Amino acid sequence: MGELTDKAKGVANEVAGKAKQQSDNPETRAEGHAQERKGEAQNLKGEVEGKMGNKV
Repeated sequence: MGELTDKAKGVANEVAGKAKQQSDNPETRAEGHAQERKGEAQNLKGEVEGKMGNKV
């Protein structure tokens, strides 16, 4: 179950991050970039958990 949760959170963070990157505010764009990277990491964690059977 952790796999799906991490993947879902990852996708949500990626989408939110991409939306923030469209802002005219440089700080918001930077936050969006960081949030997108966080989402990518969560996706990767979910994939690893899926392959290792949640032993991570």
